[in-house]
Amino acid sequence: MPATYPPFPDDVPTHPLLVVDYELIRQGSREEIDKLWEAATKLGFWYLKNHGADAEANAMFDMGAETMRLPMEEKMKFEQGDDGVSFGYKAAGANAVDETGALDTVEFINVSKDDALAYPSSVHRTYPYTVNARMESTIKPFIAKSVEVNMTLMAVFNEKLGLPEGALASLHKLYDPSCSESRCIKNPPARDVSPDRMAIGAHTDFGSLSFLHNRLGGLQVYPPGTEQWFYIKPIPGHAICNVGDALALFSGGILRSNLHRVVPPPGAQAPLERWSLVFFSRPSNDSELRALTDQSAIIADAVAASPDPAKFSTGQTARAWFIRRIKNQRIKNRTGPETWRASRGTEHSEQQAHAVSAY
Repeated sequence: MPATYPPFPDDVPTHPLLVVDYELIRQGSREEIDKLWEAATKLGFWYLKNHGADAEANAMFDMGAETMRLPMEEKMKFEQGDDGVSFGYKAAGANAVDETGALDTVEFINVSKDDALAYPSSVHRTYPYTVNARMESTIKPFIAKSVEVNMTLMAVFNEKLGLPEGALASLHKLYDPSCSESRCIKNPPARDVSPDRMAIGAHTDFGSLSFLHNRLGGLQVYPPGTEQWFYIKPIPGHAICNVGDALALFSGGILRSNLHRVVPPPGAQAPLERWSLVFFSRPSNDSELRALTDQSAIIADAVAASPDPAKFSTGQTARAWFIRRIKNQRIKNRTGPETWRASRGTEHSEQQAHAVSAY
C-alpha cells in the first residue's frame, strides 16, 4: 500500500466530527468526557486521537493485503456462507446494498474475537493460512487494543447513563461468546466500478461500538435533520468511532446509532484501492437487546419520553439481531425488496427513505 496518498478534495460536502483525545479520556478529563458524550449523543460519530493502535492497525493492513492476494479458490474455502455467519471471507458482490438488490463492491476478511483469543483452538471457524500465520503476532494484539479502547469509552457511557458500575461491561464480557470481530476491507479503484456505485449500502452498525481506521475518503454519514450525504474526511493518526444499534437500544435512544455508507473515494483519491480496518464490539450473544430502564432512571425517562417506547424492546438477543441483519443482506437469500428491509436495524423509516432518495 502507498506510504502517502493524494489529498482529500476540498470541493465535496464534508461533515465535521468532534476530535476526542483517548489519553485524556483515560486520565478522566471531564472536558474530554463531555466532548465524547456530545459526539455520541448527537451524531454518533467522532475522531479518536492518541489511541495508540497505529502499529497494530498497520500490521493488520498487511495481513489483509496478504489474504486478498490469495487465489479466489483458496479464499472461497473460508467464505461466510448464507446462514447469517459473518466470520470468514466475503467476496465482492455477495451482499445487496439497497432494496433493489444492487450488489456491493467490497471484499473483506473477518476474524472473530473469540477465535483470535482461543487460537490455536477454534471457537467458530477456521481461517486462511495468511490469517493463521499472523494470529498471534498481529490479530490478537489489534483485537486486544481495540477491546481496551472500546471498553474504556463504554465505561464513560455507563457513568453518563446513570447505570450501576460495570453494567455495560457485564454485557460485553471478554470471554463470553459474541459476534465481535475485526474486519479488513478492500474496495477496488473507482475506475473498476461505476463511480456512483455504493461499496457498502446505507446502514447502522449491528453492535455497540466500532473502531475504524481508513486512509482514503469514501465513508459518508447522513446526519439527523438533513437530507444529504456528507463525506467524513480521513485524518492521519485519527481513528473514527461510532455507536451501533446495541448501545442505542441499551440507552433508550440516548446514544445515537446513525446511518452511514461507503462509496468510492472522491477526487484524486479515486484511482486507488480503498482499504479500511475496523473492530466491531458487540454484546455477548445471549444479551437481550432492550433499554436498561430497570437499571437507570435516566434511560427510563428517555424511553418514557419517546414517541415509540416499544422499539426499545426488540425481543431479540444480540446474536439473533446480528444473524437477522447479516442473513438478509446476502444476495443469495434475496426474494425481493422485503429481504433488504428485513436486514434493517434501528434506522427510522423516514430517515431511511430520505437517505435512499438523496442517493
